[in-house]
Amino acid sequence: MNELTDQQLLRNYSGQRSEAAFAELVRRHVDLVYSAAVRMVYDAHLAEDVTQGAFLALAQNARQLVERPVLSGWLHRTAQNLASKAVRSEVRRRAREQEAAAMNELLSAEPDAAWEHIATHLDAALGELSEPDRDAVLLRYFERKSAREMAQTLGISDDAAQRRVSRAVERLRESFTKRGISASASGLAAVISVNAVQAAPVGLTATISTAVALAGTLTATTVATQSTLTTMNWISAKSIAAIVASALVAGTGTYLVQQRETNRLRTENQNLSAAQGQLSDEREAALTTATNSTGEAERLQKEKSELLRLRGEVGLLRRQIKELEDMREMNRELQAALEQVTGAAKQGPSDADAELQRQIALPKMEDAKLRVLGLLMYASDNQNHLPEEFNQVSKYWGKAEDALTKDMLMNTNQFEIVVQGLLTGVTNRSAIIAIREREATQANGKWFKTYGFVDGHSEFLREPQEGFEAWEKEHMIAMPTSP
Repeated sequence: MNELTDQQLLRNYSGQRSEAAFAELVRRHVDLVYSAAVRMVYDAHLAEDVTQGAFLALAQNARQLVERPVLSGWLHRTAQNLASKAVRSEVRRRAREQEAAAMNELLSAEPDAAWEHIATHLDAALGELSEPDRDAVLLRYFERKSAREMAQTLGISDDAAQRRVSRAVERLRESFTKRGISASASGLAAVISVNAVQAAPVGLTATISTAVALAGTLTATTVATQSTLTTMNWISAKSIAAIVASALVAGTGTYLVQQRETNRLRTENQNLSAAQGQLSDEREAALTTATNSTGEAERLQKEKSELLRLRGEVGLLRRQIKELEDMREMNRELQAALEQVTGAAKQGPSDADAELQRQIALPKMEDAKLRVLGLLMYASDNQNHLPEEFNQVSKYWGKAEDALTKDMLMNTNQFEIVVQGLLTGVTNRSAIIAIREREATQANGKWFKTYGFVDGHSEFLREPQEGFEAWEKEHMIAMPTSP
């Protein structure tokens, strides 16, 4: 019988009056129906009556229910209707007076506060759901079916079954919110899964099976008249309970089963608490990781801003290179014109000295400035790392066949690079030497050297009083080699 579906068992009962098939149906669903009845009527004995009535109704309507895919939904609705009728009677007043004692006897332990609030309204909230949503909740959290088992029962895909459950739990949560009970969807599902179904008293299954068998015998041996229907209705749950009262004498056994169920639920609650603690630890770890990621993102943003600034400087430097090329060409034309001036001999000695110094200084300064601009463009394209030799920056001077580039390459040994490492390590760029002329040049009896500075300007410097070497030490720095 265990391998048969609910529909197959109903067919066996409705077609062959198989008491074994109906007993298996009762065994499968009695805990669910009894738990719902307890929540609705607040009385253990009255809950047994409602449970028996629900299964009697199932026996009477078995033929109409053989094609129903989810039987638990129909049983829950039937139990809800029977409970509503019961609580409107005199039994409801007596049940309220004995509520505390009945709950202590059934649970043998105090339920947690969250479940106390939820249990009071759970069945009413389930009743407000649509039939597909109610079936999904009952299959997942009351019968504890997996998504795959639900999908097979409902005839849908696994993903569709999971989405239906999530939608139903969310609507259930909204229903509780309207009743003033706040809970997350996941928390609500966890509480219902742990507490919603409790073991029915020992012997109740036998009582129901006996009652149904008796009802079936009476139906089969009497004429199908109105008097027969009246007789069936007359057999109340209280009368059936009296017939099998001897089966319920074993109260000690009932207590032990309930105690075992209480211990199991307590263990599950402890496991849930441990899992919640683990989730809290994981959340803290995730927050720490997020904080570190934020710091890294800020650093990268700063580097990006610096790179954009340098690229802007590169564009400016390239324009300056073009201007310098034009100036150099103009200077050559001026030099040619000066050579043709016949009145140069008439100039005073001081003017002649200044002119000679200018003719020597101007090409050297332009050469130095172009070389420094090449260094800066190289750094912009290589993550702020400065080159170590001029061969690395020759491509920034122009095409290899250009006269200017050829002239620069031929005169490479005249200058040397004295700044290395990262460009971002230089703060006062206008005062720091980037390149220097290897050998001093004599003009008018004085010694001069050409220097190119990190900010891109150049100088033709007369030898200071302290000498070139001492002056250079004050304008050179030890560059960093890593960020």
